[in-house]
Amino acid sequence: MRSSNPVFSRRGFSRDNGYAGFNTAPQAGGAAAGTQGNPYAQGNPYATGNPYAQNPYAPQAPYGAPPQAPATTGRMTMDDVVMRSAMTLGTVAVTAILAWAVLPVTPSSYGLAIGAALVAFVLAMVQSFKRKPVPALILGYAAFEGVFLGVISEMYNARWAGAPFQAVLGTMAVSGATLLVYKAGWIRVTARYARIGMAIAIAFVLATAVNMLLVVFGVAPDGGLRSMGPLGAIVGVIAILLGAFFLTLDFKQIEDGIAYGAPREEAWLAAFGLTMTLVWIYVEMLRLVAIFSSSD
Repeated sequence: MRSSNPVFSRRGFSRDNGYAGFNTAPQAGGAAAGTQGNPYAQGNPYATGNPYAQNPYAPQAPYGAPPQAPATTGRMTMDDVVMRSAMTLGTVAVTAILAWAVLPVTPSSYGLAIGAALVAFVLAMVQSFKRKPVPALILGYAAFEGVFLGVISEMYNARWAGAPFQAVLGTMAVSGATLLVYKAGWIRVTARYARIGMAIAIAFVLATAVNMLLVVFGVAPDGGLRSMGPLGAIVGVIAILLGAFFLTLDFKQIEDGIAYGAPREEAWLAAFGLTMTLVWIYVEMLRLVAIFSSSD
């Protein structure tokens, strides 16, 4: 099963040129699962001792020549992922702060936020279909996403003072708790886990899309599933839990990329995927804070 993020699911640190290999990669807090789901895999499928291993990152040997060993330099490391993620998230934060400081809370600003979100979406889709990461596209996505977040955060703050700050703290708490649970081995990212989670995520997205249509056509004028009442709070909690689920898939993909020698440039994809997931969690957390603030 592949990651929820289109960047990861496109090629995404996969092994054997196929799925993410949740059944074979080493998991923090546990041993490698071995050969489940792959009759040829033995431990690390990139190991040169395995004649069946197909390393998608290894240099391609001429026809008839013995397979070449993967390069020992230029591989992605955790430091690379942290640095690229800091650059991407930093761009989001800086542009969000600038948008908040410069743009007043007006209907035109709301339109600008929607426009920035659409541009960010287009840039994300373009990058997701690229064979290699393009830092300019990724940072451009982060910049426009930051404008969107800055404007809507200012709007929420104008009505519910302190809501953005609480949402940031909530996003950090969810992310930190998810990483802690993942590294402790309390969550095993297996193919079955991913299938069940993705089925729930698809159902959630479809239900949200139908609800949006009902709101647009006036069938659910109070917002339906995304109302500011108890039902909206329940849906918001589900959305945040799905965001945490996406994070576990992202962590697994990054762990696989480091363990199996993904090239250093793939760290940009890791940063891109993490940024999209964290934006998801922040937006849902912002709505949830507003709902609880309205009930006071």
